[in-house]
Amino acid sequence: MPMSPLEHDRRYGELDQVMRAYAGLAPDDTEDRPSTALTAYLRHTWHTRPWALGMAEAQLREYARNPPGTLRRRLGEFYAVPDVGLPEAGVQDWLLLLADHIRRSVEEGRVPARSAPVTHWEWHARFPELGQLLGGWFSQDMPDEFGARDDSHEAALADYAATTDPQIVARLVGELRELLTLELDESDYALAVAELGMEVDWPAPYAPSGWLASVAVRLEAFLTGK
Repeated sequence: MPMSPLEHDRRYGELDQVMRAYAGLAPDDTEDRPSTALTAYLRHTWHTRPWALGMAEAQLREYARNPPGTLRRRLGEFYAVPDVGLPEAGVQDWLLLLADHIRRSVEEGRVPARSAPVTHWEWHARFPELGQLLGGWFSQDMPDEFGARDDSHEAALADYAATTDPQIVARLVGELRELLTLELDESDYALAVAELGMEVDWPAPYAPSGWLASVAVRLEAFLTGK
């Protein structure tokens, strides 16, 4: 019988978050150094949900010590660790290595310095609402939905504002302001919007950061009714 969502989260929820951080990245953790993926997970989690690190360490260690058999995985009674490119015989040792890195980070206060996101997972974990906007309203389907006119970006933004709860819109404005305070190069802002799901060009004559700033202003105006 498949697990209920509550049981899944209680037993494997944070383990799943760690595994998601490895999507598209190599599990090249060593005894001395966590991988780019795990460092991104540690950085984001330390600064947003530090209490979850203990859960991650415990779930990783428990899973490594008691891996599910093939039948129970097929029945959906256990979480199946995604294929990260390691031989099956090495997955348990790798999970224990991740647990050791997380424990060491907590016990020794090894907190990755705050910085701009580095991985695809970290961009979406840190800016989830911006990812919803860019991936949902500014995907490659935007010209079909809002036309290929000069005002299509404005039309898409107006549709987002009109169909989204104002509290979510306000949260998005905060994410935009946070992203702009990173003071990245324009090439890095271009990378950021691509990582967050934007598949069309930003409108002329804006640079990426200028367009993001204009989006924040337009959404603030919507919230205040101006």
